[in-house]
This record gives sequence, C-alpha cells and structure tokens, in this order.
Amino acid sequence: MLTKQKKKNVIKKFQQHDGDTGSSEVQVAILSAEIDELAGHLKLHHKDHSSRRGLLRKVGERRRLLRYLQKEDSKSYEQLVKKLNLKQAKALLKTADLDGDMTDSDNAEDNS
Repeated sequence: MLTKQKKKNVIKKFQQHDGDTGSSEVQVAILSAEIDELAGHLKLHHKDHSSRRGLLRKVGERRRLLRYLQKEDSKSYEQLVKKLNLKQAKALLKTADLDGDMTDSDNAEDNS
C-alpha cells in the first residue's frame, strides 16, 4: 500500500490542475505506483497469493483506464505512457504507428 506522502507526490506529478485527484491520468499513475510496490513485495513473498490476486486486479483496472484514456484523449495517453515508461502500452503505440504507416501507403497506391 502506498503511504500518504508517496500518493501525494504521485498526484502532484500527474495532476492536470490544482485539486485534481481523480482524473484518469492520476488514477493510472497511482495504480502504477501500487503495482510497482506489490511486484516488489511478491518478489520477496512469492507464496502470497492474495497479494498476487490484488496485483492482477490493479493491472486489469489500469489496463481499462488506459484503454479509456486512449479512446478519449490519445495525446494525453501517449504522454502518460512515456512518463510512466509502460512497456505494454509502448508496444501498442508502436504497432499502431506501423499500422498507420501501412494504411497510408496502401491508400497512396489506391489513388495512383
């Protein structure tokens, strides 16, 4: 569990405006910090299955929030992924870029 001070620091770093504690960006950042802590805990206590279940729940929740953010505000999504250094989301961005490049070249061939 995050301490109050760590949580405040995360909120301050990712908030969109003063008093912002519930935006998708802040929620994802808090979940990421909690996931990092739980992953460290599970490295030491690999038989702690209830913590593992909590970790998976948090990962799923973060995935849903990221999907929502990508749909609603893709620019903010890309910035957040880069700030948090999320591997899975970066891979999705790369494949989306590649797909976009392929469709652009396909369209250019069709117009010729």
